[in-house]
Amino acid sequence: MLPAESHAFTVFGWIVCVWVLLVSFQYGFHISSLNQIQAVLTCRVRDGAPATYYGLPTCISMSDATFSVLTSIYTVGGLLGSIGANVIMDKWGRKGAVLVSAFIMAVGAGFMAVAASLSPLVIGRLLTGVAAGVGLCVGPIYISEIAPSKIKGSVGVLTQFAIVIGIMSTQAMGLKLATPLTWRIVLLFSSVLSLAQLLAGPMIVESPVWLSRHGLLRDKDASARRLWQGGHAIHSPDVADEDVEDPLLDTDDERSSLNPEHREEHQAAASVPQALLRAEFRRPLAIVCFSMLCQQLSGVNAVLYYSNDILSKTLPDLGPYVSLGITVVNVFMTFAPIFLIDRMGRKKLLSLSATGAILSLLAVGFGLDSGAVTLASIAVMTFIASFAIGIGPVPFVMIPEVSPHQAVSALSSIGLSLNWIANFLVGLVFLPLRNLLSHGEPDKEGRVFYVFAALLAFFTFMLFQTYRG
Repeated sequence: MLPAESHAFTVFGWIVCVWVLLVSFQYGFHISSLNQIQAVLTCRVRDGAPATYYGLPTCISMSDATFSVLTSIYTVGGLLGSIGANVIMDKWGRKGAVLVSAFIMAVGAGFMAVAASLSPLVIGRLLTGVAAGVGLCVGPIYISEIAPSKIKGSVGVLTQFAIVIGIMSTQAMGLKLATPLTWRIVLLFSSVLSLAQLLAGPMIVESPVWLSRHGLLRDKDASARRLWQGGHAIHSPDVADEDVEDPLLDTDDERSSLNPEHREEHQAAASVPQALLRAEFRRPLAIVCFSMLCQQLSGVNAVLYYSNDILSKTLPDLGPYVSLGITVVNVFMTFAPIFLIDRMGRKKLLSLSATGAILSLLAVGFGLDSGAVTLASIAVMTFIASFAIGIGPVPFVMIPEVSPHQAVSALSSIGLSLNWIANFLVGLVFLPLRNLLSHGEPDKEGRVFYVFAALLAFFTFMLFQTYRG
């Protein structure tokens, strides 16, 4: 067995890590890819531009309702992608699933970049969602399986970091490219990036854990040698010796209790129905589901919906830069768990994050209801900071850590499908719920945030009842 202190990435290992993280970057990129260019895309702003440019219309006219459908179809695609991701991951490997995601993203973003009418725009948006659904399932698992054990948590947090970098990138690009003649470049960039990821694919190695489970021991050894410093010492003469020498197989009590059969490398991969029904998967299933519900039912998208309006009133001269500023705070605060997650532990970081988020939601609600715009503005920023240090990144780290080897793909698909569904439902009910609770009175619109505070408190409590992290 290799000494734990020798487990570190080689330069090539870090290259593979960045390559995998591109799928998470693309997920974040397309969350807000249309927001910054909405006005020019939908023909609200023409600025005297010609009707066509390089043979393509400079805008595609649509109503607000149509644009809402176009935006939300991304969530539908994400759900479809996450439902089928476990089959792709187990059949074609982690690398194969990333390549599938990159191919679909290249096609989808390309469709959107050259769309001359609404139909190809909708099809492209749906495909980018499918790609994001597959990518968000495979990315955290791939990262966890190639990460050296001593920095597994820190490397796992990079998934969320890549997501917020993607959001920030599209917002920054939108500030300069949201014109009738250049908005397509935002979407073209995404397609070109995915094409580059595809072209780099042949030099990337498969996850040693996946290779090991499929009996490809020589390939596993070759992959380990390229990924890890000291990987040259790994040798797998037979299946029986393999998990003794594999530096990625943890031996801590918590993992053993969650994965009682983790040494049986060649068990058939569990399907989604098996993961839902078999007794041995109930606890990891509960942890995965509650962590995803904490993330989405925290009301993060509702806070972000209001943040522009609230902060624009506080900082009227910086209106166009408010969204970008919020994302910069998100990026900055996501640095903290990279360094803290392995020192503090998952549960402590989640506790700190959830406490800060709940108090911030209460403060946002009170600030909106009492007309204290400054308080609401400060609370928005503290909520985003609280979310970024725990609720945002930690669930992605937890999925591969708590899941039995044979069920990790299925549980990832279930968890991320639930994430997409919760995301969609929050977007669907937020405005009607706000209007119902406020009775149409602007000074009572903060009441909806009390609901999110209660939901976050409940699901955090339920998560901690099952997770001993």
